[in-house]
Amino acid sequence: KGGEQEKRYPPIDYREARLYKEKFGHSAIIGLKVNVTFNAEVKYESKQTNPNTRIMGTDENYLDIKDFKIAQGRVFSANDLENGTNICILGVDVLSQLFDKNINPMDKEITILGQKMKVVGILEKKGSMMGGGDDRVIFVPLETGRKMAVGRSLTFDIVTSVPNIKDLENTIEEARGVMRVVRQDIIGMPDSFSIERSDSIAKQLGNITDTLRVAGFGIGFITLLGAAIALMNIMLVSVTERTQEIGIRKSLGATPYLIRLQFLMEAIVICLMGGIGGIIFAIVIGNVFAQLLMGDSATFIIPWVWMSLGITVCVAVGLFSGIYPAYKASKLDPIESLRYE
Repeated sequence: KGGEQEKRYPPIDYREARLYKEKFGHSAIIGLKVNVTFNAEVKYESKQTNPNTRIMGTDENYLDIKDFKIAQGRVFSANDLENGTNICILGVDVLSQLFDKNINPMDKEITILGQKMKVVGILEKKGSMMGGGDDRVIFVPLETGRKMAVGRSLTFDIVTSVPNIKDLENTIEEARGVMRVVRQDIIGMPDSFSIERSDSIAKQLGNITDTLRVAGFGIGFITLLGAAIALMNIMLVSVTERTQEIGIRKSLGATPYLIRLQFLMEAIVICLMGGIGGIIFAIVIGNVFAQLLMGDSATFIIPWVWMSLGITVCVAVGLFSGIYPAYKASKLDPIESLRYE
């Protein structure tokens, strides 16, 4: 009692999905999708994929709405969608598991769930922040997906794209009204379906990013504190080992201020060397990962603001770590320092 329980809605069947699309007309772009299976094993000659390939049936709009781009081949034609032809579009992960680099996959026949499918398209690499496996997918025409799942109950997902973001709220209310008519929901009763806004996913990602940012700052602060203490110990050892040097400098006229300045500058230079090395390493690694994830669309970035902040932090850590050793060095007695062995 007092806990939250996820509300379960009746699945959307094919008739309801098609009726929704027809009733909405041309005021928005509607895409339909059905998950045929999440654990298919796909074969081509003697090669086969891992049993974790997603097979999805889609209509003519879904790929565009979800920003799937065709790298090679074509999308589904009106004839493919109407007649449910045995063709498919492959994600790059599936492609790499089935075909060698010297083989052109176009028009080759692969076996999916015991059925022969001709490859007519290859998707561009998409990647997925949430581990959804957008590159480990095979798309088939919606009618083909229904035939592949014969005898099983399927749940259809409906995606509604808004041409203008300013119309988002109005389109959501229109979608709710259309779907209530399709589902025959009684007036006054709650919806028998759920609507998920794209910006709600963005907010969830934002919350996750904020949490990671706080955790990153916490870990960074602890790391900086440990490094500052280690540097302070190194500088204290340096003061002890250079006691005679300090005595000679004082006997030649160096003031306590100059001694303090010398050790503070040394601590700051050590921090700056480490900071500059870390910045160069982070820029290289960050841009390499961006290139791997985004491909040709990635651009080389130099974060000048964060670099400036990093240098400022290095100077602050150097001052914090060097101030006590510098003070201790400036207070040494020159006569006792000259006698130090």
